[in-house]
Amino acid sequence: MRGINYWAVLIAAFAAFVLSTAWYIGFAKQRAQLSPAAAADMRRPQPAKMVLEIARNIVLAFVLAYFISRLGTADWLGAIKFALLAWLGFPFLLLTGSVMWENVPLKLAAIHAGDWLLKLVVMSVILCRWR
Repeated sequence: MRGINYWAVLIAAFAAFVLSTAWYIGFAKQRAQLSPAAAADMRRPQPAKMVLEIARNIVLAFVLAYFISRLGTADWLGAIKFALLAWLGFPFLLLTGSVMWENVPLKLAAIHAGDWLLKLVVMSVILCRWR
């Protein structure tokens, strides 16, 4: 697609994967206490899940690149504003719904929300600045 730098998409996806991994390592103990699935993943990391997560990040980076290109966002401040609005409109609302309707612990949702905010800001800045 015109206006999308595919190298930036790949770099943004990889950067988000690395930062997200560090984020979840930092909150590993809390996640293990809040989620049996997280505790199981800590004992047996699964390479297939890692590959799928990279693929998910590539799709997310591509979608963000598309919107950034279409909106004409050109500076880092615009990228951060875009990321904050995207975070508020999508992951934040989805995660608050999971707390309200599925009884997901608030602390677990907050850990995920922080990861999404970090991911969206990093990807948006990279995609915006490297067009």
